Amino acid sequence: MSNRSADAVFQLIKSLEKSEKRNFKLFARRNSATENLKTIQLFDALDGITEYDEKLILKKAKGISKLQLSNVKANLYKQILSSLRLIKEEDNIDIHLHEQMDHARILYNKGLYLQSLKAIDKLKETARSYQQPTYLQQALFFEKKIEALYITRSIQNRADELLEESNKVSSEIIRVNTLSNLSLQLYSWYIHNGLARNPKDLKEVKQLFEKHLTVSANQLSSFYEKLYFYQSKCWYAFICRDFLNHFRYSKKWVTLFETSHGMIKAETALYIKGMHNLMSAYFDLQNHQKLSATIKQFEKFTETKAVTQNENNRILAYQYLYTSKINLCFLQGRFTKGLHFVPFLEEMLKEYGLYLDTHRVLVFYYKIACLYFGSGNYDATIDYLNRIIHQKGDLRTDLQCYARLLHLIAHYELGNFDLLEYLSKSVYRYMAKMENLSKVEEAIFKFLRRSFKVGTYAIKSELERLFADLKIYERDPLESRAFAYLDVISWLESKINGVNVQDVIKEKYRSRK
Repeated sequence: MSNRSADAVFQLIKSLEKSEKRNFKLFARRNSATENLKTIQLFDALDGITEYDEKLILKKAKGISKLQLSNVKANLYKQILSSLRLIKEEDNIDIHLHEQMDHARILYNKGLYLQSLKAIDKLKETARSYQQPTYLQQALFFEKKIEALYITRSIQNRADELLEESNKVSSEIIRVNTLSNLSLQLYSWYIHNGLARNPKDLKEVKQLFEKHLTVSANQLSSFYEKLYFYQSKCWYAFICRDFLNHFRYSKKWVTLFETSHGMIKAETALYIKGMHNLMSAYFDLQNHQKLSATIKQFEKFTETKAVTQNENNRILAYQYLYTSKINLCFLQGRFTKGLHFVPFLEEMLKEYGLYLDTHRVLVFYYKIACLYFGSGNYDATIDYLNRIIHQKGDLRTDLQCYARLLHLIAHYELGNFDLLEYLSKSVYRYMAKMENLSKVEEAIFKFLRRSFKVGTYAIKSELERLFADLKIYERDPLESRAFAYLDVISWLESKINGVNVQDVIKEKYRSRK
């Protein structure tokens, strides 16, 4: 991950495009005030360095003392945001709606009430077009304020019309808020715990879901109600390893965007997230053809203006695109080919480290480790797994557990038996403490412990014994999460038959075609 400073002004400047920097300079030089000249001086100093270094900044910006630095930084931050606000962003619906509301308020403050109401009408029309109920509510609130203070219209029953419209919008916002809360709670549960581990987890998630899901599908009317309903269903199915419903609601999520005018432009990041879930669903269902076709569709979308001209969308899109490309390599057994993505991913993690959440970084490390493992490079596998194991915090306890388990198997492949005996006890205690031990994991630990005591001549029979034990659990929904993180069945087949693990997976891929 990047070790660049998290200084807010420094981050903001480094995120600017050339045109945005040029626009700021023009904005800041609109007058020759001394404070403005200092902000430009500080801007140039920060723009010219790669790492935040206060001593170097003061050396470059000689007109600014150490005592002044904090205030000048605050002023610079505000001015950069103001200059960005002035750039016409026709594709940003939020900024466009804010601008329309600003115009209505300015006209109101000038006493031009009829003109203000016309501006509100335009705002309401735009808000309805892009299904933005919160902006519509603001517009209605402001319109009621004007109608209550001034006699401006002769329309009969105007008060009743506004009341009915306001109630309708308020009810919609309440439903959207309830569903979005549920979606966020489920996603938060997943980020902390990962997939359901046992009947206790399933019961907990089911109770959370049923308690807060207060509407049915046929009661949904607006875009956002449907979106958060599909999201909630999607997260719930994914946590419970219900692959079919995970696919079904991911598909509904994406289709909703593709059939709603203007909403991909209005909520690009949420569309990207929906595509990510759809590609993940195809991976879980081992549908390589649909996954490959959807990756091509998504890759084409990443070349559109909505992605290329928005830093946030670009970062999200690249994360999910390469996650899916690696997943396709897993399905096809092309681990060595997948390693070609690693330099790009490392560069992305370095460049965008400040903007990526820890959870996503850990997922990348695990996937890269799996690529190296499948390619037979166990030292590199261990290096990437150590980045997960040494990560502080309680994110994705399931990922932490499987990183440790794969870590043990990589050491086993390297023949590090002295170290392995110590590590296996440590990992067993860790996973038992997390209440994370499944039947599959128990079987793997038993195999590792037995392997210390048997000679090389007997190891094949132990591998065959483990293989037979694990095949029993392959179709068990709760045990299947072990196979989702670590294809231990294919690894055992490779050990028993004396071939590379990726060759085993390739053969399975060919048989499914």
